[in-house]
Order: sequence, then structure tokens, then C-alpha cells
Amino acid sequence: MAEQVWINGELVDPAEARVSVFDHGLTVGDGVFETLKAVGGRPFALRRHLERLRHSAAGLSLRIPVDDDALRAAVSDVLAASALPLARVRITITGGTSPLGSERGEHDATVVVAAAALAEAPSTTAACTVPWPRNERGAVAGIKTTSYAENVVALAHARERGCTEALFLTTTGLLCEGTGSNVFVGIDGRLVTPPLSSGCLAGVTRALVLQVTAATEEDIPGDALHAADEVFLTSTGRDVQGVNRLDGRELAAPGELTREAASAFAALAAAGDDP
Repeated sequence: MAEQVWINGELVDPAEARVSVFDHGLTVGDGVFETLKAVGGRPFALRRHLERLRHSAAGLSLRIPVDDDALRAAVSDVLAASALPLARVRITITGGTSPLGSERGEHDATVVVAAAALAEAPSTTAACTVPWPRNERGAVAGIKTTSYAENVVALAHARERGCTEALFLTTTGLLCEGTGSNVFVGIDGRLVTPPLSSGCLAGVTRALVLQVTAATEEDIPGDALHAADEVFLTSTGRDVQGVNRLDGRELAAPGELTREAASAFAALAAAGDDP
């Protein structure tokens, strides 16, 4: 079977997949999404991703018109069609066809499931903080919306400086998250990560690392980040990735805490597809 995209209940060729130019996801960024990894056609942590998808949709008062069984079947069908050994699967829900404004129309939400090849992430990378704060008190704080313009600008800023990830502080100067990752910091032999009250996304990989390590959640001031012994990022595409340079400061990476977390996470992932 050739590569296919699942859209509103149908598998179609990507060249024939159509979304209205009046779709609220296109016109105002009204939508939510999940990205998950699939190895050998088997999605990882799909249950957790679907739970977070529904949490995000609830945060936008966005009704998903299909149940989890239908989404699971859609993911399975798209992966079977792609036949990719390592894939990134994206589930996107938007507000559907709507007027040209902030208000939604009366149409059902648009639902899209697509897959693409996912490259193995290197074990370490460079990151930098950006001058724009993440609003931890905003209406969509902690929700995985399709409104990613802020992340696009921040990541471009980071890439101009030779980094693959941009890190946000909160409006009060505490560490929050990356554009597409959570952040863990090694301080005096302890492993810590910002709490969800920082406005960071409740990352699936973040939750699993918290489960298999002694890491704790606590507020991390920006100056503590820059004095850290080691730093690593977690995400679907990165798994556990050490930071070897932060704002120009070289770090030993992967450090001991990073290696332990990466090993524990890898063991958990190897034990089953739906931890």
C-alpha cells in the first residue's frame, strides 16, 4: 500500500488530502495536536498521547468528533501504509470550517493523522535561552495547541546561534521548557525539572523519566540553569538528549545523571509499547 493520510475518517493519498481554506486551524491556529514515535510500525505510549490530546482539546473547548478506538485504528492504518522503520506520527484536531474570525462555525472539527520518517537524534546537542518569556499564566499555558508561531521564532533564533533547541524562561525568570521539549537539570547531584505550574507542557517522555528516575519537580531560576552541572532535554523525537553547550557554556554531556536517565528510559521503552 502507498503512503496514506487519514483525514476525517478516510485514508487518502497525501496529494489528494484537502482541508478548507476556511478551516479554523489555518485561519487562527485553533487546534491541538500530538506527535508520537513509532518503531517498526508500533506506536509508543499511544494511550498517554491520546489522554493528553483530549486534555488539550478540553482546554480549548474543542470537541473531538471521533473516539480513541477510531484514532488508534487511524494511526495503525497510516503506519501500515507508510511502512517506515522509525516514524513520527502526528494527530491534529482543528476547529473545522469556520467564519473568518475568532468564533467557530457549526461544522465538526477537522481530524488528520499523518506519518513521516523520523531521524535518530544524536546523544547530545546545543541549546540556548531566548529573550522572550513563556507566559505561565496564559489561557493556553500547558496546552499543546497548533499556535506555534512563538516557537517558530524562538527556534529560528536558536538555530542562528548553532543550537537545535530554544529554552524559555517564565515571566518571573524561572525555567519553563523548550520549543518542543522539556528540560531536566542536574544541580549538586540532584535531578530536577520545572513543575507544570511553570506553564510547561506535560510531556509524555518527561512523565516517564520522572517515573524511572529520582528526579523531582521544583522551580529552577534562570541563574541556577546557567550554573547547572548538566542539562538534558526530553521529547518524543529526542528521547533523553544531553546538552553539550548552553548559551555558549560548554557542558560535559552526556553527564552521569543524563546517562542514568537515558538508560532507564530505554529499558522502559523496550519493555512495552504503552507504558
